[in-house]
Amino acid sequence: MTMIKFRAATIEDLDLLRHWDEQPHTVASDPNDDWGWETELLRSPEWREQLIAELDGRPVGFVQIIDPLLEDSHYWGEVPANLRAIDIWIGEADDLGKGYGAEMMRLAIVRCFSSPDVSAIVIDPLDSNVRARKFYERLGFSFVENRTFGEDFCAVYSLDRGAWERNQI
Repeated sequence: MTMIKFRAATIEDLDLLRHWDEQPHTVASDPNDDWGWETELLRSPEWREQLIAELDGRPVGFVQIIDPLLEDSHYWGEVPANLRAIDIWIGEADDLGKGYGAEMMRLAIVRCFSSPDVSAIVIDPLDSNVRARKFYERLGFSFVENRTFGEDFCAVYSLDRGAWERNQI
């Protein structure tokens, strides 16, 4: 079993995150975003967690969990309370297809639903990213709608707490 653990991302991760941000598979899944790492890694707003996923102490990926209602750019627009949104990526192409992403998502979902107030989790892969969409569907996410965020045409998915609880083993 894959043993992924999360730790808080810090300014010491700046070079690593910049490097991962430039990898072709990362750019292809998130072509128009500027994460502003230099600024964002120094901020700790109550509505966001930025996490490095490690496998036996080796960084393999990044996870961001936000409260889309409180998030300051209002990226998600008008949303109800008690949601969480997840961004996730594997840093190096050599680490793709090894189950790390599934374990990262499992841990992130459990983290989100550990708060009894959270009713659902939303994600927004590019509509054209069929691999990511199938990945999220395997994890129990349901398609909600297509939506444009900035320059990106995305497929919005949601995982309702009740559906998640029914599928837990």
